[in-house]
Amino acid sequence: MARKDLLKALMDAAPADTPRAAVPPRPAKGAIGAVSQSIAELRDRALIEVPADLIDDAGLKDRLDEDDGIAQLAASIEEYGQQVPVLLRHSPNVEGRYEIVYGRRRVAALKSLGRPVRAMVRDLNTRDLIVTQGQENAARKDLSFIEKANFAAQMVEQGFERKVICDALHIDKTVISRMLSIVEALPSGLIPAIGAAPSVGRDRWLALAERAKGRGTDEVCALVSGETSDDRFSAVFAALAPKKDPKPAQNAPAPLKGAHGKALGEAKSSAKGAQIKLTDPEFSGWLVDNIEEIHRLFLEKRGE
Repeated sequence: MARKDLLKALMDAAPADTPRAAVPPRPAKGAIGAVSQSIAELRDRALIEVPADLIDDAGLKDRLDEDDGIAQLAASIEEYGQQVPVLLRHSPNVEGRYEIVYGRRRVAALKSLGRPVRAMVRDLNTRDLIVTQGQENAARKDLSFIEKANFAAQMVEQGFERKVICDALHIDKTVISRMLSIVEALPSGLIPAIGAAPSVGRDRWLALAERAKGRGTDEVCALVSGETSDDRFSAVFAALAPKKDPKPAQNAPAPLKGAHGKALGEAKSSAKGAQIKLTDPEFSGWLVDNIEEIHRLFLEKRGE
């Protein structure tokens, strides 16, 4: 077969009336297989422009504050263009449509601008889509602790094994277990009510879970208030702080009375002694001058 015919056979697509998924893969060996693989890899890396209104959401929810920063991102794209492509897959349900693997915020920003989306397109099943999304999340530094923990919890709900979750997020089993224990301990609905809380790490979320033990979802979510997710976390955290034991009431000063019921002042006793305030200056001076004699009489009365 001539080289031109060989390349033509490799590049020919399925007939127009045949759905993509219905075309069976044709395994090839040797040089033909290597060339086929190279062409497939080039196709995976190739960038295309996709109308934003043909792109649907898919996979798991990775961001808790979805609208945060979209306007700023759109302004940046409008000025400098889309610098980083997104990853899409062909929709398994609707011919001609696409689903987001990662890059949701970029798609949202471009959709608000009415611009097409520069994207790589890969053929992925749902399992591979979620694993790929998890791997992308693991490499991003802007996802908060609770967003990653929430993503791991969603993978568990989808039936993924712990090993797959660990591989997807590049986190070991111990860390995954801690993440999941925190998500499970928090009242349902509290995480989305608070949001990403980017400044809050594992220890404070764990402390919040401890404080929220035994409380209902409605009760705890009613405590959420504040403009930012960090503010909302702080509001709930403070409201659930354990009540401190009130300080024991100090003894009230007792009045001091002399002969014939005359008021002399007041005395306030404590574990360390007593404080005496005298209102009669003449008696105060006499008491100071005679304190030694008064103490001697006290000792004699005690038998010392």
